[in-house]
Amino acid sequence: MRDKTDYIIIEFSKAIFIYGLVAVSFIGLGFYSFVTLEHEGHWLTGMNNQIVWGLPHVFAIFLIIAASGVLNIASISSVFNIKIYKPLGRLSALLAISLLTGGLIVLVLDLGRPDRLIVAMTTFNFKSIFAWNVFLYSGFMAVVALYLWMMFEARYNKFVGKVGTFAFAWRVTLTTGTGSIFAFLVAKEAYNGALLAPLFIALSLLVGTAFFYKILFWMDRGLGIPLGSEIIKRFRKLLIYFIFTVFYITILSHLTNLYVTKNHGYEFFLLFSGNIYTFLFWGCQMIIGTLFPLLILYNKKLSKSASGLLYASILVLFGGFSMLYVIIISGQAFPLDLFPGYIERSSFFDGVEATYVPSIYEFMLGLGGVGIAAAIYLFAIMVLDFTPRSLDNAATAMANVPEPVTEEKLEEEKESQKEVVGEKSSIPPDQKTTEELETDEKNKSADEGKPAEE
Repeated sequence: MRDKTDYIIIEFSKAIFIYGLVAVSFIGLGFYSFVTLEHEGHWLTGMNNQIVWGLPHVFAIFLIIAASGVLNIASISSVFNIKIYKPLGRLSALLAISLLTGGLIVLVLDLGRPDRLIVAMTTFNFKSIFAWNVFLYSGFMAVVALYLWMMFEARYNKFVGKVGTFAFAWRVTLTTGTGSIFAFLVAKEAYNGALLAPLFIALSLLVGTAFFYKILFWMDRGLGIPLGSEIIKRFRKLLIYFIFTVFYITILSHLTNLYVTKNHGYEFFLLFSGNIYTFLFWGCQMIIGTLFPLLILYNKKLSKSASGLLYASILVLFGGFSMLYVIIISGQAFPLDLFPGYIERSSFFDGVEATYVPSIYEFMLGLGGVGIAAAIYLFAIMVLDFTPRSLDNAATAMANVPEPVTEEKLEEEKESQKEVVGEKSSIPPDQKTTEELETDEKNKSADEGKPAEE
């Protein structure tokens, strides 16, 4: 079925100017940070020999999993056939490409020698999950681009479901690969766990939904694209489902670690030692990022308002970012257990909890990736018709209405039937079956006004 949504190209406006100015400012900060670190070295950052993945990597992974999760809105429509999300399919795919590009650029710019990226892209060690991710990320771009082509070209709309199913499978694999970066690190007690892969999938769905709603709210208030109560209601349900899913897998992961005796040290270090990671886990992730959004989403007044859902989405994004910071940084800060049952001491900080304080350059580099993603989105909606003209209840209801049967369609069907009949009549008599010969005889008799012989 063809997409009946009315899409528009966004014209330059005050909202575009302000949003674009913020994006360009972020890109400028990121570029300045990159140039400074390239000339001065990474000693300006808070990273060290123990903490080798810092704040830029948190930004990068946050944007990558958000890219995977934001594509879920298009998947709900094309894969699960929930038509109310169909007008959001193009925006969903565009945001996926934008966010993934921003996240990957942060990773590239954080490399000590970004000019040697071509080596990493041409020389592969397939025992490493990083080599797999090179194909997953580049393949994701290609699949989503094909997905967009099927959406834009009316004659190819019939293939949207099949391509969407393939894109859905690819993005789940991509998020699994990103989570497996940590799940496969058996040397780190905090990382070695198969539950990290489904946890990252659930987190991507939650963060992607919150990010998408934030864009929809800006479109409503800044671009004048009406946002109906039905869309708000649907996104509220999605946020509730995904918050509980992330919460459940998080609790299950920690209970699993507590069941294994050798992981008790890390769990106590994270949950009860009173360090910065304990505060981020309980205060930012569990209370601000989980409890507060649920209170808003179950509030009778706030849950029905666009602003209330925006507050919940912002808190969810903050909680998701804090969660990634806790997973990535605390796992490196906890010392390696090189000799189980013994205490290690050396001049290389063996057996010592590592310290890490992010520098302003790391924060600016991460903002640069956010700015690039925002700039790609702004440029695209001003060039191509990604944006639906309206998302009010009347417009979204039209997505569920079947396409009317017009006179042109009836004529096309009649012509096709005539062609089929013509093809059947052109079959030589010696190649026809007995039933076909009897049918021809009856039709011939009926035309001559004579009864057919039994």
